[in-house]
Amino acid sequence: MDVIRVLLSILLPPVGVFLQVGFGLHFWLNILLTLCGYIPGIVHAVWIIARR
Repeated sequence: MDVIRVLLSILLPPVGVFLQVGFGLHFWLNILLTLCGYIPGIVHAVWIIARR
């Protein structure tokens, strides 16, 4: 299941974070990072998925 989340995080970072943590602080932070730059959103999403 983590492989699917990582692939979704590369395509749409907030979706991968949502599947991992739901509508929490990390989800909204990831949306903000993705809006600031696509790469920071990907890095944050993969970090969240790898950490849990």
